[in-house]
Amino acid sequence: MRHSSTTAPVPALLTEADARDAAAKLKAREDFFKLMSHEIRTPLNGVLGMLSLLNRTPLSGEQQSYLQTARESGEHLLTLVNDLLDYARIEAGHIGLEIHRVELEPLLQSVAELLSPRAHAGGIEIAWKLDAQLESIQIDEGRLRQILFNLAGNAIKFTQSGGVLIDVSLTETGHIRFGVRDTGDGIPEEARARIFEEFGQVDPSHASGQYGGAGLGLVVVKKLVEAMNATLTLDSELGSGSLFSVEFQIPYTLRKPVIVNAPADTVLITANPILTTSAQSHLDSFQTPMRTVRTLKEAGKRARTVVLADRRTLGEPVPAPNNRSLILLAPEERDEISAWRDKGWAGYLIKPLRRNSLKERIETLSLKPVAAEARPVTPEDERILTASGQNVTALLVEDNPVNALLAQILLQREGCRVERAASGEEALEIMAHRGFDIVFMDLGLPGLDGLGTTRQLRASGHLTPIIALTANAYEEDRRACLAAGMNDFLTKPIELAALRHRLSQWCGQSQAA
Repeated sequence: MRHSSTTAPVPALLTEADARDAAAKLKAREDFFKLMSHEIRTPLNGVLGMLSLLNRTPLSGEQQSYLQTARESGEHLLTLVNDLLDYARIEAGHIGLEIHRVELEPLLQSVAELLSPRAHAGGIEIAWKLDAQLESIQIDEGRLRQILFNLAGNAIKFTQSGGVLIDVSLTETGHIRFGVRDTGDGIPEEARARIFEEFGQVDPSHASGQYGGAGLGLVVVKKLVEAMNATLTLDSELGSGSLFSVEFQIPYTLRKPVIVNAPADTVLITANPILTTSAQSHLDSFQTPMRTVRTLKEAGKRARTVVLADRRTLGEPVPAPNNRSLILLAPEERDEISAWRDKGWAGYLIKPLRRNSLKERIETLSLKPVAAEARPVTPEDERILTASGQNVTALLVEDNPVNALLAQILLQREGCRVERAASGEEALEIMAHRGFDIVFMDLGLPGLDGLGTTRQLRASGHLTPIIALTANAYEEDRRACLAAGMNDFLTKPIELAALRHRLSQWCGQSQAA
């Protein structure tokens, strides 16, 4: 079925007073939704954050079970709140677009990696595939991210095996097509229109059953697609999965072909079709052939073959087929790295696979002959580093005591030395006398808010990286932060992987390949 933007009926002419009144009401509704977002998400941040900290303490099996149930319930509630607030704001007519150049590879990498913990927890993969020709597009990045998060998040929820693939391609007509494909059960034909309606579900029992949700995620996608003058389509086959596609007619740029010193033979050991498709796409982008097998025996033991092996397929650490072998791990499997290396594996790659990481690892393993008893040195991936803020001095500006305690514990566990300010005025006073490597700034401070505090710091010449902390997950909030002089943005509840990435990016830590 096809959904496309339609021409809205021309409204009756309004008087100047009516227009002012309508604008005031719209502004009041927008302010209300922002307030509700902050007031609901702030305590949720505290609940989910403390549950996350509790999960890192010694617990019995029974306690772990209770904790997991509490976390899943909290995450379900957060998803429901986000969907309801997004829907309400869109219904209020607030869909502003800000078009700029967006690099496709970092975008896809970011979306897939943020969703990967949820996918891996369900025993499936999430991966991405990018047309080797494409480099960037002109689009509203925040709205595009929301579309991809909603589509891919929905696909993860209804996929029990295999996985979800985010695919970007250039069509024959010169359009940019974003596809989200899953290997789930598929959608019955009679339900394909219903899921794009308010509170619609593939199966009405899903609303109260194991999947939960208000049935608003795809409605938000549909309205955003219409606002962006794009086209939304759905193709589904029962038993084979579904493909949601969004097609944009927008400017784009092409990348130059990349060629590496490819090995004579690269083999991937996996039974997962999503991982296979993604890896093949990445290797195609730098013209490296690959074959896929399901077992170590099929891979063979040729000395110059680069072997990529999916940990889910092998199950446990086993001897490497040669000294050019890499094991593919989820971030949660980081503790196994030394065990695999002890078995002769040259290194690892973290899933979802990064195209540049794959390229650099293969170049490293192919540069020159390696003695049979030696292993090439491969770089580490920052997604598995246990601490990313060693010796970093951080100023935490947060008035809520629960959220301040949570953020302080997370930062200290990353190796940071943390000082706290409870207001913007206190932060200005502290920074007038001493410097920090990084500042984490809550937006909703009493008195002088986070944006105002940042403006004053920049006006006084402070160049310290400032990271916004906010319970509001809206794109215009991100833009306001950057306009005020902030460097980056973290949404509450704070995710450890996102925090580590900010510390690595803004405090001079080494980057992953």
